[in-house]
Amino acid sequence: MDGVLFHGETPLPGAAAFLRRIATLPHLFVTNNPIRTPAEVAARLASMGLGRPRPKQILTSAEATARWLARERPGFRYYAVGAAGLDAALRQHGVPDAGQADFVVVGEGPGLDFETLTTGINLVLKRGARLVVTNPDTSVDDSRDGAHRILPGGGALVAPFAAACGVSPVVIGKPEPALFQMACERLGLPAQACVMVGDRPDTDIAGALRAGMRAALVRTGRFAPEAPWPADIPPPHWDVPDLGSLLRAWQHLLG
Repeated sequence: MDGVLFHGETPLPGAAAFLRRIATLPHLFVTNNPIRTPAEVAARLASMGLGRPRPKQILTSAEATARWLARERPGFRYYAVGAAGLDAALRQHGVPDAGQADFVVVGEGPGLDFETLTTGINLVLKRGARLVVTNPDTSVDDSRDGAHRILPGGGALVAPFAAACGVSPVVIGKPEPALFQMACERLGLPAQACVMVGDRPDTDIAGALRAGMRAALVRTGRFAPEAPWPADIPPPHWDVPDLGSLLRAWQHLLG
């Protein structure tokens, strides 16, 4: 959503009009960010004048991670490192247990320090817990209080655990398939009937195309208007400057 619908706390031009136009179509707000709960994300969108989505219309990587773990091991025990939104999602399906965890789950936000790293690597190496990360982004944008900063993403925060344990984490968020599959399941639609609208070629576009979805890139986020398309990623179905341009390109589809 950040870079597509808003920057920080400021809606992007055309975002509200875009959401009004697709309001009658099945849609979800899908994010790799595991920090906020779906209810918090919905309230944030509403506060910016971007409609009044229901929490069920929000799918975060934390929620997707919790559902994936529940499918792998019903009633799982976990040790979480990350912001409160991650633990809130995991508690809906599992039990926190720093001594007997089945999974060490790393997300974004504060929480990583020497003690949490020590606990996590001992759970993996001595207990046999599986290492899981909500999303693989190495860095994410933050524009709170009007000041732009780049923060460490899930991929950066899980790296010390992976290095210490000599294992590769299970990745749930974009561009891996789990988040896209759960989005399609919630919409009740096959992947080929869905379009992913995003601002990052490496997560939004690459993952959507791998999942069999169509993809639309808007260049209002980190991927600049003049940036050449990455040679290792197939091009999207639509590559446009902003959401207003995307609506115009979709006129014949939306009627």
